[in-house]
Amino acid sequence: MVQASRYLRLTTPFMQGPDVMAAQRRLISLGLLQGEADGIFGAATERAVRQFQQQNGLHVDGIVGPSTWSALGLGAVEWGGGRYRITIDTTRHVMGLYDQQHLIHSYSVATGKPSTPTPLGDWVIIEKMENPGGAFGARWMRISVPNGGYGIHGTDNEASIGRSVSHGCIRMHNDDVIQLYNTVPIGTLVTIFGSSTTTRLLQIGVAPGPDIAEAQQKLQVLGYYRLDIDGIFGPATRDAVIAFQQENNLTADGIIGAQTATLLDARYDQAVDNVQP
Repeated sequence: MVQASRYLRLTTPFMQGPDVMAAQRRLISLGLLQGEADGIFGAATERAVRQFQQQNGLHVDGIVGPSTWSALGLGAVEWGGGRYRITIDTTRHVMGLYDQQHLIHSYSVATGKPSTPTPLGDWVIIEKMENPGGAFGARWMRISVPNGGYGIHGTDNEASIGRSVSHGCIRMHNDDVIQLYNTVPIGTLVTIFGSSTTTRLLQIGVAPGPDIAEAQQKLQVLGYYRLDIDGIFGPATRDAVIAFQQENNLTADGIIGAQTATLLDARYDQAVDNVQP
């Protein structure tokens, strides 16, 4: 599955959050956005994103998705060592905080759902913010994943902790994230591990599966697929993919590869008004 954090875009009401602020700061530094970074994705931010995409040969849609995140270059940092380190097990939904080699705290967390998994690997905390509010809860710590606005943060839905429900971020109880925030500095190593989801090209001839059913469901919501969702990539599914690709200026080959999957996710999030991190 293509990994993508939430897609930053123009919505009603406007999307808000520290991930929006990070993108704005980069756009300001490039001279594409005027004023201060306020963390609100309004019309001026969308225009700046479109201009950036046009200048960098990206698909111009005003949406900050994986390709635009990567091009903005917001995750380029190396770990310089430090006293603390964090581990996150996405299978068990457990975070460990270590002081040197000693486990000093263990926290229950929420991680990404299968369609938007939490990215595995070694990352670094590169930004901290108090009281981001809303779905980000009491604290926010962005990690150095280059293709999205991923972070460790609180939540306005504490019942979600311990489950695979997020758009790739790591959610914590607000009391826990405050404790973590007050302990670890910028530069802290974050190691995320667990089961990884492999991606396959979806096309005529592949074995049936839940990934096909998920694509059919998204195409159905968007109005391209009108049959039952059966997880079988047949002619009707191929034709729906081709129609989607044609309307979105993609190569109309009827195959769901990385580019088509990413844009399908973005259009689906728009259709269902999904703005959760």
